[in-house]
Amino acid sequence: MKKIMLLGLALGWAGIGVPAHADEPAAPTSNAMTNPTLTGPLIANPNPAKFDAGPFGPVYVTGVLSGLGLLESNNFATDHSANFDISNGQAIAQTTSGPLQFYAQAGIYSIPSLGTPYLRATNANSALWGPLPAAWAKWVVNDDFNLQAGKLPTLIGAEYTFTFQNMNVERGLLWNQEPAISKGVQANLTLGPIAYSVSFTDGFDSDHFNWVTGSAAWTIDKANTLAVVAGGNFGTTNVNTLLTPAPQSNSTIVNLIYTYNAAPWTVTPYFQFTNVPSNRSLGFGHDATTVGGALLVNYSVNDNWSIAGRGEVISSSGSVANGAPNLLYGPGSTAWSLTLTPTYQQGIFFARLEGSFVEASSTTPGLAFGKSGNEKSQGRLLLEGGILF
Repeated sequence: MKKIMLLGLALGWAGIGVPAHADEPAAPTSNAMTNPTLTGPLIANPNPAKFDAGPFGPVYVTGVLSGLGLLESNNFATDHSANFDISNGQAIAQTTSGPLQFYAQAGIYSIPSLGTPYLRATNANSALWGPLPAAWAKWVVNDDFNLQAGKLPTLIGAEYTFTFQNMNVERGLLWNQEPAISKGVQANLTLGPIAYSVSFTDGFDSDHFNWVTGSAAWTIDKANTLAVVAGGNFGTTNVNTLLTPAPQSNSTIVNLIYTYNAAPWTVTPYFQFTNVPSNRSLGFGHDATTVGGALLVNYSVNDNWSIAGRGEVISSSGSVANGAPNLLYGPGSTAWSLTLTPTYQQGIFFARLEGSFVEASSTTPGLAFGKSGNEKSQGRLLLEGGILF
């Protein structure tokens, strides 16, 4: 259950029924799935397809089909100034009842992320989590305790992996420091207003099982949630790929996340700290840290329209001279970003227009924006549209 215990949210998944008159039948109950988690503004199909699987009970089938167009300034040498692509072509099958349950999400996807080259969906499938990015089995011991095993969404951070799950289409600068999907096991326990989760995984999907992550989310009341999350590598992962970047894969991360959710507002400020210790065998001559903060806001104008915004700032420590690893745009660099995303949804159909801007400073030549890596900023304009079935 992707960080649902972390944030304690069910933002807009089920419609709010109008009280029925005594002589009228009750409004039908929504069967919208709580996985994958959607933070809004997009709302899941309240009546997904359902099939009887005999002793396994009902199996629900949902999914998303969407495409995007992206224009950007100062594109990286490996990127293009214009991109047109599929952003999601995914089908999801899951069970939600009984002591043994499963979840499987399969298909194609792209992961647009601020301040990084755009990776086309066909390349993302092969370079990231493959055609089955998330899948797990769950043993529900009782209403308060369950165990999961498989390819699990991380507990870390306030943004989810795929475009349709989030307030904004693109992931943010802080998300770039976090694992997204890991292989491993996770235990979830709820005690009164506090939900706990702990996982043992391979972190940045490295196949090295040396990450431990824990979270505690306090549901203060129906509108306010406070969560603390911490995780890190308790060994050494000598892998350096796009999916498993060596510095982040060998880091520790701490998040403090607060969420206010009362219509028409959803407001989530969060703080992030990361640390990468020095490691001569990995080429890290000095330790490096990042300190960052973000504010995510969504305002629902009416049943069809909403406006989401995100502001971020992040700084890294270290220098080229002392051999610290690069965590941003060169050791010791900083960056900030602004993103604005108006969204329209009618039934299962949706469209989103997004403008974003990133500016960096104290960069290392060749490691920033533009074909030469020497530009300090990048602007993007993006349009995404599709269906949630």
